Amino acid sequence: MSTNAYSLENVQELADGDQEFVITLIEAFLEEVPLDLEYMIEAVNNNDPKAAYQYAHKMKPNFKLFNIEVVEQVKTIESWSKGELPKTDADPALIHIQKVAFTAIEALKRDFA
Repeated sequence: MSTNAYSLENVQELADGDQEFVITLIEAFLEEVPLDLEYMIEAVNNNDPKAAYQYAHKMKPNFKLFNIEVVEQVKTIESWSKGELPKTDADPALIHIQKVAFTAIEALKRDFA
């Protein structure tokens, strides 16, 4: 298993010993999150707060489930999307999300694909 790019602790707890369910959750994560992440990045870069919010909000539970340390930055994107923060706050949050989330995605692919 990879170092701390992600953790399966919450996944294992949710699965309650059902390893097939663990694999199903990992596969669903790897199928949905990379594409959603690309769309969110595009939305922020194109200054489309509505779309950015939808993707950020959709991914947040997955990041929490796999203990990928981007939840605070996702909340920053959501706040920017709602007009509560300037884009100058969203941009560094996005960079952090890209780096950490893509590292976790690659680690999960390596470990389980």
